[in-house]
Amino acid sequence: MTVLMLGSMLGLAGCGSDPAPAPEAEEPPIIMQAGAWELTRKTTGYNTPTVTPAQYQEALKQIGEEKLCIAFDQDNAPDADALAGPEGQDCVYKDKLVRKSRLIATLSCKAGAGVSELVVEGNYTADSMTLGTTMTKTEGGKPVLRTTHDLTARRVGDCSAAG
Repeated sequence: MTVLMLGSMLGLAGCGSDPAPAPEAEEPPIIMQAGAWELTRKTTGYNTPTVTPAQYQEALKQIGEEKLCIAFDQDNAPDADALAGPEGQDCVYKDKLVRKSRLIATLSCKAGAGVSELVVEGNYTADSMTLGTTMTKTEGGKPVLRTTHDLTARRVGDCSAAG
């Protein structure tokens, strides 16, 4: 009987001897820097209900470049209008995930006589973004245009006082 009790006590004593696993250090978040950014938008897809092969091929040659002053919100998400570029105005985030150098978001924008919805997904660092975008424009509830773009951006400095 004494041997059983002694064995039980030794077993219990061993429970607390393992050191607790160290908590994993959380990586510090990568914060994108507000300022002047150069954006390059390369068209990778262009579809309308009436697109011809020639129009499609011509659209694939389009590369748009612009330099913008971009601000980032409290969630580290870039200004929605900057991401949309010529595909929408007065954009708002419907949803967004900005975490561990990944940006995944859906934007809703005004677009001429209709609205456009952009799905954005890609990677970022403090001074660059590499994103893919898919835009669907609807008018009267009917889709009239779908485009895809490769969007690259890099911070080139501070914004000038003139904008």
